[in-house]
Amino acid sequence: MASEEESFAVLVHHKGSIKRKTRSGVKFTDKNPLYIVVNRTTSYDDLVRAVLMKLGLEGAKRIMFLCRRQFPEVRTPELLTKLVDVVSSSGGSNRNTANVATAAGSSSMAAVASSSVPVYEPAAQLVASPSFAVDLNDGVRDEVGSFDVLANALQGVPPVGVGDGELGDPDEDDVEPETIEDDSGDEVQAAGPALAGGFGARDAEGNAGLTEFQVGQQFQDKDEALLSVKTYVGKCSEFGNGCTWLIRLSLRKRKGIWEVKRYNGPHTCLATSISSDHRSLDHSVISAFIMPMVRADASVSIKVLLNATAAHFGFRPTYRRVWMAKQKAVGIIYGDWDESYSEIPRWVLGVQLTMPGTVAVLRTSPVIVGGQVDESQAYFHRLFWTFPPCIEAFRHCKPLVSIDGTHLYGKYGGTLLIAIAQDGNSNILPVAFALVEGENAESWTFFLSHLRQHVTPQPGLLVISDRHNGIKSALEAPDGGWLPPSAYRAFCIRHVAANFALTFKGKDARRLLVNAAYAKTEVEFDYWFDILRSEDQAMCEWANRIDYSLWTQHRDEGRRFGHMTTNISECVNSILKGVRNLPVASLVKATYGRLAELFVRKGREAEAQMGTGQQFSQHLVKCIESNLKTARCFTVTLYDRDNSEFTVAETTPTGTFSLGTYRVSLASRTCDCGYFQALHFPCQHALACCAYARVNWSSYVHSVYQISSVFNVYRMGFTPPIPEGFWPPYDGPTVIPDPNRRRAREGRPRSTRIRTNMDEADPNRPKRCGLCRQPGHTRRRCPQVVGSSQTGRN
Repeated sequence: MASEEESFAVLVHHKGSIKRKTRSGVKFTDKNPLYIVVNRTTSYDDLVRAVLMKLGLEGAKRIMFLCRRQFPEVRTPELLTKLVDVVSSSGGSNRNTANVATAAGSSSMAAVASSSVPVYEPAAQLVASPSFAVDLNDGVRDEVGSFDVLANALQGVPPVGVGDGELGDPDEDDVEPETIEDDSGDEVQAAGPALAGGFGARDAEGNAGLTEFQVGQQFQDKDEALLSVKTYVGKCSEFGNGCTWLIRLSLRKRKGIWEVKRYNGPHTCLATSISSDHRSLDHSVISAFIMPMVRADASVSIKVLLNATAAHFGFRPTYRRVWMAKQKAVGIIYGDWDESYSEIPRWVLGVQLTMPGTVAVLRTSPVIVGGQVDESQAYFHRLFWTFPPCIEAFRHCKPLVSIDGTHLYGKYGGTLLIAIAQDGNSNILPVAFALVEGENAESWTFFLSHLRQHVTPQPGLLVISDRHNGIKSALEAPDGGWLPPSAYRAFCIRHVAANFALTFKGKDARRLLVNAAYAKTEVEFDYWFDILRSEDQAMCEWANRIDYSLWTQHRDEGRRFGHMTTNISECVNSILKGVRNLPVASLVKATYGRLAELFVRKGREAEAQMGTGQQFSQHLVKCIESNLKTARCFTVTLYDRDNSEFTVAETTPTGTFSLGTYRVSLASRTCDCGYFQALHFPCQHALACCAYARVNWSSYVHSVYQISSVFNVYRMGFTPPIPEGFWPPYDGPTVIPDPNRRRAREGRPRSTRIRTNMDEADPNRPKRCGLCRQPGHTRRRCPQVVGSSQTGRN
């Protein structure tokens, strides 16, 4: 071993002294090298300082070690270094450069990054290679100016991230990359590691993989430059055998942009062998491409985005990758998924300041760390909210409310519970919301208790819902305020029919059950039920296990106003479209904006109709006009002197045959046809009686159908939201998402859709191949795949 006093020589060679490698190694042509003596105790900083002082460049240059060569006779490696500009505080730099060859004992090197490059660790950890070192955490350091990218054909090579590059002055002339031989004789390219290839952007003519670069082309930042290169990387089976595709991007420090400095193209070996997917087509690249589509419609399906990506790049990524790309795009547009939970407490304070009277109830759960409660953080648990215009609007709506839940589609799972009302013009209106962990007895109790307390205190209210046990438990709670006669319950016939179809297959039987439910008289109900019984007695037995008052219209005593479903799908599609795909903070903010727009639009429509002198809503006017057309073929008989009790005989247009007789009571607003009491406006028979008695039919219309009532629903508008910078401060614990609600990190995201009979395939339907769509085989045994694989082996 060498002693501590053993000295080594440092040789300094100026720029231009490097020749390409020969059989004997790297040659230097400088005849007057600069000698500096160091020993084993000399630190790296002392070595650098001594070299710069001898050159008279201290403070103006930096030294970067690039490679070394071995002198076998003295066992001393010679280090090749490069002088790089030091940027001054004014932004200027010294453009003079020099290459330095340093000879030092191999045992004196404190750190070696690879077999060919000794790299001393600076303040920020650098990734070293035979020709470059880049800070991957903080982007490109001052001394990092340019990088080379080679198209490569090696399958399985992961894509190189931001920061792959060659150390050099950003504004100096381009120099051919050197190939330098190390001790083992292996050749290492001076350019950085190649990107994994296999996909390309399309040119103006739509040809995949033909996007061209040109010298002088500029980019705003390195990410944009790398993205442009990344979207033009081919999978070339001839790389290393004649393929010389090369692009070099350099940072122009003074301009603050990245520019193409060198480009050997076009890459002509792209189309020889292309796979169906590619690693370089990662979710970041896909996210940048689908960003405009996600911004236009956050509810755009993954299938649509996947097909668009495949059509643009010429490769078909996996479902999971596109799903991740969409989540990243949504996070960029609408805010980070995790940070959105911490914004909710301030949103509560801000919206209550914007609109006094807003009800927002936030529930959190403690964070346990090491058996102790973390007081600085809390898990998001539940949130209920409603706005003053919604509370006021429900007073003028029909006395019923539909409740249902819909799943969230983002990074974290959960359920959005919604209460939906309907005005006299058949417009649906969400009046209350809740974000909960899922549909269970506790979450429904939380939602319904606040709904009853703040929005729907009216007596005799009807609640339409599905048959979920959590809803049943919440509505039947003794202190919930939902028991008769304060409130009544009815089932959504769509959910009842879906449950029915799980036991009894066939669309005809399901249709018979729905027709029986919509029947407005007992006679009509018995007619459809008898047909159902003739199909299968077990079907009637299944239906008889449910109380008729819960799912049939003829037993609801007119509380439904003709509404048989919860209207959740219509509400989500028409008013809340896309909100389920947003982070929670953006979701709750979207409800405010969407409702504000709805109140303005519907309020203007109602005000315009009032201005023209209309008395009733457009929906009622259309129904009355339809009933008047059929009321001309009736024979009316009066049975009391108060003009309230009648019989109406329905006849053919010629009056030859009777089609039935109906009793009509204007006083009690009933008719044997069932429509008068079910819909709360005169049916065709009642209109005939009004015409016979010369009374105005408008007095027998429920007040909810008056245009003034419809206008009152939207009379109270929303106020412009106060900017977030003026929201009151929040000093409570930071709200964070519950990690248990995060979706699976691997595999295809699980569907949250509740499967019904509509999702079941016909058992008699022949199975088809998922690839060629032909029957008789599966994708694995598809002749197309088998034939192509055999051809490849041959």
